[in-house]
Order: sequence, then C-alpha cells, then structure tokens
Amino acid sequence: MEYFRIIKIKTTEDHIQKSLELNNLGEISTQLFNLDAPGEEVSNIGGIWGEFTLSRSKIKGGIRFALLECPNALCWTITTGFHQEPGTIAIHLTINRLQINQEFNEEIEEFLDDHCVRLQEFLSIEQI
Repeated sequence: MEYFRIIKIKTTEDHIQKSLELNNLGEISTQLFNLDAPGEEVSNIGGIWGEFTLSRSKIKGGIRFALLECPNALCWTITTGFHQEPGTIAIHLTINRLQINQEFNEEIEEFLDDHCVRLQEFLSIEQI
C-alpha cells in the first residue's frame, strides 16, 4: 500500500538532505524518538509501532527513511522537484501489504499528518 502527502513549501533537495537528520528527529515527528545517540545513517528509535532501527538515506530529490525490522517494510521518502506542482514537498510512505486493518491505517494517516505539520514548521523556520 502507499500513501502520499503534499506540503506547499519551496525548498531544495540539498536543504532537505542537510536539514532532516536523525539527530533532530523530534523536529520531523512527534511520534518517533531516538533511544540513544543516533549515527548519520541509522538510529535505534522508539515510536508508535515499537522499537526499530531507523535508516536514513540520501536519494534523488531528498531523503528516504526506513524501519529496518518492520514486518510491514514501512518506509517513507521526503522529496522535492518531481511533482506536478512546483514549490512542494512530497511525502510518500509505503508498506508491503495490500490490505490492513482500520486501526493501522488510521495510525499511518496520523503519522503522515504529524509529519506534514512538523515539516511545514521546521522547514519554514530553516528557510529564514
């Protein structure tokens, strides 16, 4: 399954990659937190779905995050520059399921909504 969110904010690939790091995870989401000092590319995190290793990879257009041990292979990207509408960021989340229960679907929707609010605030401040 896949989910999308679009945020109206003008930024660059470089700015996304430099700003969205594991050491400032609290700026990106209220639903994830570091359990110990994060590395550049991986961190042990806790969150709404339990404890996982979160990976961060630079990709064309932005960043990819993935919960490495997640049985649903949950990952999401935050990118700019490839959308129909200029001046936007896309959040694209995927899991390896064709169907999920309503509770998990609502949790994913809330997770994405939280990301939208946090990223809008954080990246707007960063642009100043």
